Amino acid sequence: MGEELLVYINGEYHPKPEAKVSVYDHGFLYGDGVFEGIRAYDGVVFKLKEHIDRLYHSANTIMLDIPMTKEEMINAVLETLRRNGLRTAYVRLIVTRGVGDLGLDPRKCKRPTVIIIAEPTIVVHEAKERGLKAVITWVRRDPVDTTSHEVKSMNYLNSILAKIEANIANVDEAILLDKHGFVCEGSGQNIFIVKDGVITTPPPSTGALLGITRNTIIKIAEKLGYKVVERNVTPHELFNADEVFLTGTATEIAPVVEVNRRKIGEGEIGPITKRLMEEFDKVVRDPKEGILI
Repeated sequence: MGEELLVYINGEYHPKPEAKVSVYDHGFLYGDGVFEGIRAYDGVVFKLKEHIDRLYHSANTIMLDIPMTKEEMINAVLETLRRNGLRTAYVRLIVTRGVGDLGLDPRKCKRPTVIIIAEPTIVVHEAKERGLKAVITWVRRDPVDTTSHEVKSMNYLNSILAKIEANIANVDEAILLDKHGFVCEGSGQNIFIVKDGVITTPPPSTGALLGITRNTIIKIAEKLGYKVVERNVTPHELFNADEVFLTGTATEIAPVVEVNRRKIGEGEIGPITKRLMEEFDKVVRDPKEGILI
């Protein structure tokens, strides 16, 4: 890998310090855009097709016409990784409404901005080895708000506010409830609880994103013989679970050992979580589960 990373912007590659967009881009002015976080493991871009499909579904919902075919987008992601000499990496794929004026009218934005950032993955094992501490935040997820639920948009202020609260509480992560008080998800991850061998995760009706890692974990768990249930989860059930873990592209699987100063289970990473972590580590490197660089 060269010393200076290259960033893809609208078909051109720019050295990282020179990678810039206009201050009139509506992604910057209004958070008007969609994105995906993608991981590459040892030359396998995990679930790349699924991520691209979700990106285009999100864009369609907000009436954002991406100026590339899905195949062209896949090739652009792969080429960005190749040009940076990266086989294990985190990729951030962003499509904004594009450059317009200071008004809201999307018609002023003539062409969307497409950005692909690829950086080496920083492996942090400490939190996974000890388990995360979390706090339930006052920030709520709204299940009918498409900008924070079904569409993976650039509007992440509620997640940022939740993370700020976690920082103030000096814990690793925040857990959000829905408007009815049911457990929804983490600031940027899906959540699972384990009780008496049964794995449970909140449904999308809470406002939880249908995460690609979430779906992968469900398939792995069922293949291993575990019962997986999708239903509403109360804070009481969360506090008294045997195990709790978060899942996401960047997070992978992150065990939670404490919530609001209540110890989860024995206060250690549980056996089911450990087994899922081991199996997930195998799956992400399987060429059948992604696209080769």
